[in-house]
Amino acid sequence: MSPSIDRAVHTKIRRSSLWSGILTLILLGLGSPFSALCGEDYEREPINYDTATPENPISRLQSALEEGAVSLSYEANTGYLNSLLQALEVPVSSQTLVFSKTSLQRNRITPRSPRALYFNDDVYVGYCQDGDVLELSVADPNLGGVFYTLDQKAEKATLVRQNDHCLTCHSSNNTKGVPGHLVRSVYVDQSGFPIFSMGTHRIDHSSPLEKRWGGWYVTGTHGDQKHLGNLVMTGTKQKEPVDNSAGQNVTSLDRRFKHSSYLTPHSDLVALMVLEHQVEAHNLITKANFETRQALHTEAGMNKALNEPPEHRWESTTTRIRNTADRLVKYLLFCDEAPLHGRLTGTSSYADEFTQWGPRDEQGRSLRDFDLERRLFKYPCSYLVYSKSFDSLPGEVKEVVYRKLWDILTATGPQKDYKHLSDTDRSSILEILRSTKKDLPPYWYPSQSAADTASSVGAPEQKID
Repeated sequence: MSPSIDRAVHTKIRRSSLWSGILTLILLGLGSPFSALCGEDYEREPINYDTATPENPISRLQSALEEGAVSLSYEANTGYLNSLLQALEVPVSSQTLVFSKTSLQRNRITPRSPRALYFNDDVYVGYCQDGDVLELSVADPNLGGVFYTLDQKAEKATLVRQNDHCLTCHSSNNTKGVPGHLVRSVYVDQSGFPIFSMGTHRIDHSSPLEKRWGGWYVTGTHGDQKHLGNLVMTGTKQKEPVDNSAGQNVTSLDRRFKHSSYLTPHSDLVALMVLEHQVEAHNLITKANFETRQALHTEAGMNKALNEPPEHRWESTTTRIRNTADRLVKYLLFCDEAPLHGRLTGTSSYADEFTQWGPRDEQGRSLRDFDLERRLFKYPCSYLVYSKSFDSLPGEVKEVVYRKLWDILTATGPQKDYKHLSDTDRSSILEILRSTKKDLPPYWYPSQSAADTASSVGAPEQKID
């Protein structure tokens, strides 16, 4: 047999084996590179969302309550709320108030009895007046959004994980297809029902201020900038733009509802701004985690089915990991952040408390320092790089995230997608991270050239004929 014929026969056999192996993978349900056509499936290996054991601040409190190591105290007006927030280290100053019927206990929510939401970097707690339960969720490092309730009527406080109904809203295209969180802005009638015919907005830090906070109370000042907060519609036939002059620069909610049943009288606009950034960042961190684990799991199945060595790296795996890392880095560096056009000031102590929680470099700088005149933060890199969820990212994707961050922060001159970062911004963020982030690769430090470390995702890329 001639060499040319031998190569042709080899190629034909290899392609036949490849497609036979791929058919086997599809029949076995191993998914990607074709899983994108069918949507993500986190109920199966390697995520096992329903059956995996959570490991997060709420699950640890749950165990402590069951073992009797911790107890929560009950108060007449708010039940276990105050004690629960203390146990989870969630600040009362983070209180925001939403009066749209868009959550679990919607029958308790109206403009006269809004739902209160409290949060820290990982945990979210929802409270309704006379509600049956406290609603909790957390950004679990391995599972994304995990949801719990605490019975407000029970004599003994008990946390129960909820897998049934929460994911109807908390796992969709709005949360990047993973269990997560979302903030919405809607027009609301006098009973608290959303007026969907007037439109709805999913909110993150890229949303213009004028589209934010529909269905939310907002306390604070913001100059001439407009928003949809504090607005209750009196009819369903109105069209945008709606006159909301009475809802602007509100510093007291005394005339809108009785706030004696809440822990504070505020729904602080700075807390709202942070919340809106944070929930989408958590979704993208979870997406990067799931996408990488699923890609590696699929790759292992393909290598086994096609008799490839276990360390063989498929081009599709590399592409998936790099794409999810790219989306995460863009969000962490506040690409497409909606600009501010004047000073924003809240009414509670939230802004002051928030800036004290994170690490600072030798010059006293922190990623938690606010700007609140041109943009949310003075140094536009998300503080969630310090979160347990970020630290728990698989090494294959974290390696790419760190390389992308390094390349952007050490570049000279404007870069596509990152033109909002000035030279000063980039050098400041780089210096802060070098000083405060402990797991950076060696090439981040001046003593070692970035060229000494090759950019890669796990093993070298290999192509399949």
